[in-house]
Amino acid sequence: MQHEQAFTALFEAQHPRVLAYALRRLGNAADAEDCAAEVFRLGWEQPEIPSVGWLFVTAKNLVYARRRADLRLVELSRRVATEAARLAPDTPPDQEICQALDRLGAAERELLMAFYWDDLSGAECAQLLGCSTAAIWVRLHRARQALKAQLAPGRTAPSATTEPHPRHILPEPVVQGELS
Repeated sequence: MQHEQAFTALFEAQHPRVLAYALRRLGNAADAEDCAAEVFRLGWEQPEIPSVGWLFVTAKNLVYARRRADLRLVELSRRVATEAARLAPDTPPDQEICQALDRLGAAERELLMAFYWDDLSGAECAQLLGCSTAAIWVRLHRARQALKAQLAPGRTAPSATTEPHPRHILPEPVVQGELS
């Protein structure tokens, strides 16, 4: 009970300061509030009441992590735009690329983001997604094709009446005795 009271007192005294610190560095109230909340969540998990210095060091580390994430997002947009330009003759604007990514399935989007945004290798993507490295390269190819289809001019969504690709049509089974 004493730990809870001490932490509550620390929170009430330092939350406005930690929030202001994060706001000055992030420039966005929602991000700053998330940062401050995470600082105090981590502080609550400490065995001892954290010091004020610990709160600000933790806030600094979280601000840096947020900045790195923002830079990765910018890098992802750049890499996706570059890949889209390579795959499609007319490079669409970045907003269209982001919308195309949003239209992809969750697995395709996750793979493209892990490979291009997080800069994971094929083996690392395989470990992340729980499949073989060979399967990742196949999935990555298909995800790129799906992204290309989303960005292609005059694209149409596949319908239920679309004929399957010939390699997906299985031959009729042969019954014993029907061979000529």
